[in-house]
Amino acid sequence: MGKTTGFTEFKRQPVGYRPSDERKLDYLEIYQSPNTEKLTDQGARCMDCGVPFCQSPTGCPLANAIPEWNHHIYMGEWAEAVKRLEHTNNFPEFTGRVCPAPCEGACVLAAVDTAVTIRDIEYAIAEYGWSNGFIQPEKAKKRTGKKISIVGSGPAGLAAAQQLARKGHAVNVFERDDLPGGLLTYGIPNMKLEKEVVFRRIRQLEAEGVQFILNANIGKNIKLEKLMKDSDAVLLALGAGKPRDLPLEGRELSGIHFAMEFLTVATKNVLANQPITAGLNARDKKVVVIGAGDTATDCIATSIRQGCASVVNLEIAPRPPDQRNSENPWPEWPKIMRTDYGHTEAIDSFGEDPRRFEVVTKRFVGNSSGVVCGVETAERPGDDLGGRVFMADLVLIAAGFVGPEEYLLSQIGLSMPPPSKDRKLYTNHANLFMAGDCRRGQSLVVWAIEEGRAAASEIHNFLS
Repeated sequence: MGKTTGFTEFKRQPVGYRPSDERKLDYLEIYQSPNTEKLTDQGARCMDCGVPFCQSPTGCPLANAIPEWNHHIYMGEWAEAVKRLEHTNNFPEFTGRVCPAPCEGACVLAAVDTAVTIRDIEYAIAEYGWSNGFIQPEKAKKRTGKKISIVGSGPAGLAAAQQLARKGHAVNVFERDDLPGGLLTYGIPNMKLEKEVVFRRIRQLEAEGVQFILNANIGKNIKLEKLMKDSDAVLLALGAGKPRDLPLEGRELSGIHFAMEFLTVATKNVLANQPITAGLNARDKKVVVIGAGDTATDCIATSIRQGCASVVNLEIAPRPPDQRNSENPWPEWPKIMRTDYGHTEAIDSFGEDPRRFEVVTKRFVGNSSGVVCGVETAERPGDDLGGRVFMADLVLIAAGFVGPEEYLLSQIGLSMPPPSKDRKLYTNHANLFMAGDCRRGQSLVVWAIEEGRAAASEIHNFLS
């Protein structure tokens, strides 16, 4: 695989983002266009390692044959690379953009040097496939007569829908929002995943026979029990949409919102090509984002694009180390300090990193009108003494998610089991299956795709 001496000849050269001072002014994708010649060199770095941990569960839940398509790129065989990538990953254009690339953390070369730029190569292969017509609808040659209903059109639901439609089943996907895509559409900002990238896949699925029923909130305007009676199988792929709250003093104040509420409103305005003139927006406001992770970063970046006066990110965890430590050995995901696109934009805008580590939120401070004006903190976990007060006109809670909303599952007496990483994708109802974040717990898009594919396999076997 690759060039025998490639990893000694070529250094890691990520494609990278557009310049911060340019991209923070718009909602276009943050990524630079890949240079195919440079990517050929990057594919050459794949070192024929013998045991490719990059495609193990530690590296890639989808078991993408990464060394194979790295080799195809090195050889200039782009069409073959598209075929190999699509064989294991329904949506490489999604993972090539938003996946944190655990495959690179598990790359054998990373144990002694820097990893192959796997995510950049995946992104480029997917876009080559779309641009050159290699990604086309794959219609089933015959129909089975079986009807499957999927609740949720996020990555798990979409992957399952595509796999089942290609087996010849009739697939209906129910989405409670006004557009399909789930978190891909409204949970990830446009600059990280342009919505046309999502919608072109939706069009492909529709051409393969998948039907999308929008504004269909299963459990409210459509009963789950009825859906189970009318379908040969039902898959719940509704995600983990219940956010983790901070039930502290002052939580009832105006101006405190969950991160996903903020991001959804922002994306709807971008899609409508309308500036946010009122309501939930960060213009001229002092913004405090509570929580770590990608969602918090997206809130920072979105606030900057809306013209916030300042932004601070409070994280309860300690600052990660700059390098792996002995408790986090290769090929585990490296838990190290990373400065993501939103952090860089904040540094460029305000002159400092927005993150404050080991800070515990104690209470929310309000003014006489009942509007939040500050966040009181303690500097150490467990410290009950009064700490610093961060001034705030808008507080965004990005503390993760605790699971799916209960109203749907309670209708059929299905209690939500604790998040599980085993392979049980079925429930105690004969024709009801679960996949994705609603079953596994809050996770990555790549895991959602894997779960959707696995659930489709179980459903197909059940119907057969």
